[in-house]
Amino acid sequence: MVLNCCHFQVLDILELYRRIYEEFLAIPVIKGKKSELEKFAGGLYTTSVEAFIPNTGRGVQGATSHCLGQNFSKMFEINFENEKGEKAMVWQNSWAYSTRTIGVMVMVHGDDKGLVLPPKVASVQVIVIPVPYKDADTQGIFDACNATVETLCEAGIRASADLRDNYSPGWKYSHWEMRGVPLRIEIGPKDLANNQVRAVRRDNGAKVDLPRDCLLKKVEELIENIQDSLFNTAKQKRDACIQIVKTWDEFVVAVSQKKLILAPWCDEEEVEKDVKARTKGEMGAAKSLCSPLEQPEMPEGTKCFASGKPATKWTYWGRSY
Repeated sequence: MVLNCCHFQVLDILELYRRIYEEFLAIPVIKGKKSELEKFAGGLYTTSVEAFIPNTGRGVQGATSHCLGQNFSKMFEINFENEKGEKAMVWQNSWAYSTRTIGVMVMVHGDDKGLVLPPKVASVQVIVIPVPYKDADTQGIFDACNATVETLCEAGIRASADLRDNYSPGWKYSHWEMRGVPLRIEIGPKDLANNQVRAVRRDNGAKVDLPRDCLLKKVEELIENIQDSLFNTAKQKRDACIQIVKTWDEFVVAVSQKKLILAPWCDEEEVEKDVKARTKGEMGAAKSLCSPLEQPEMPEGTKCFASGKPATKWTYWGRSY
């Protein structure tokens, strides 16, 4: 009963971590259980959310949720009095995620221009930049920029205006692109005359003119679309790297191609050690990343890709950070 409660808490925390990665950071992850070799030392078992960086072909342990069982309570004599008045050892769980989360976000979404931030976690979601030409109504443009920021901020959108007069509009574009701001709004003389603004997306560079009388609604839609698009694009790239293998020869080829490998495994520690030893090289050895909690169907008679013994589970393999 107590173990079941601990197990449910472990999975509850793991789901929270999945939501942080997928719903906020727009990064697809796989929920799974670590092997005995890769679990937290001293723990009963370890679960994790695993991310993958397509550009480098490496997995990242995004966050972990451990069931420690009673191992540490026995070691440190952590007791409590149960309902029968008897002394008992506590059951413990442990969980954490760290600043590597930020690194994963940078590597998954970033491009040659710099950061690409998902709107939900961007400190500035919209940057408004005036684009005054010679003899333009500069003050009128500045006033429109400030009014735009005020409208967006009142609705809860994190917006700011860059009104510095010692930098050109082009310099400001690069400045805020490098910082990953999801949406840029430009206001020039023609925009002022037509009662519109120009919006430019950071994720794909798409430009669209928005009427000022329905600006808030359109910006909210764009922000939501950018968030969804970042996740969908990252998932498509990640899924394109997943390769199912069933033999050692297929595994070696997939490792050389920097794939995220899903393979049937016998779940034996010595076999995992052997896989590491046989794939060790300049790029680092391949290892088990996790066995997905949602297991694909295992056809009867399936053999382990590495040992040829009967397989007991599907497991993700690859190089990792």
